[in-house]
Amino acid sequence: MILVLPPSETKQSGGDGPPLQPDALSFPELDSLRTELIDEVVALAADRPTSRRALGLTARQDAEIERNAALRTAATMPAIRRYTGVLYDALDADAMRGAQAERARSRLAVASALFGLVRADDPIPAYRLSAGSKLPGRPGLAARWRPVLEPVFAGLVADQLVVDLRSGPYAALARIPDAVKVVVVSETSDGRRTAVSHANKAHKGRLARALAVNRAEPTDAASAAKVARRAGMAVEHVRGELTLIVPG
Repeated sequence: MILVLPPSETKQSGGDGPPLQPDALSFPELDSLRTELIDEVVALAADRPTSRRALGLTARQDAEIERNAALRTAATMPAIRRYTGVLYDALDADAMRGAQAERARSRLAVASALFGLVRADDPIPAYRLSAGSKLPGRPGLAARWRPVLEPVFAGLVADQLVVDLRSGPYAALARIPDAVKVVVVSETSDGRRTAVSHANKAHKGRLARALAVNRAEPTDAASAAKVARRAGMAVEHVRGELTLIVPG
């Protein structure tokens, strides 16, 4: 089973790993486009006003541009530690130990606008590039990633269950055929349901943790839902989709 997580805008600083080597990352089929994007992002960082427009930043966020300028020389750390924020707080990978940690590292992957897809242990630097970023004079990121990333996803789905926890903009970068999608809804005492937006990431993080560390190896939405229920979650599955139900 592979759990495909969204990245986060916020990222942990620093690291103790060597500088980025794109060919050291998982999924080598993506190396060519990764290298192109890294070169473009580093070059863009030399022009701060243009960088701000392309990346959706303000002058107060120029430290993000400095990170991009240092992409090829900055220290790295495992992707699962690099990304931060609500989902990753709920996932709490740092608290995993022993066999649970090993299972999680083998099951967790992160979608990325810069790297396409990386596994939990892949060493990456801090950077700023979102799915909606528009690099000057270049096609949109979805147009560039889709031809190379969709075959990678298709290969994953052919071998195992893939649970797609990506947010909308990252799901738009490439489709994952036959992946199990996850929807979070709140349910009131009278049975009315509404989509969860504010706490969506936290609930997905808890679901990802439950699936990542469990000894079971789900092979479809029904068995994934069973694991989540054993972890105390209210989950339904219909036609390959998991609906995570939280109190309204």
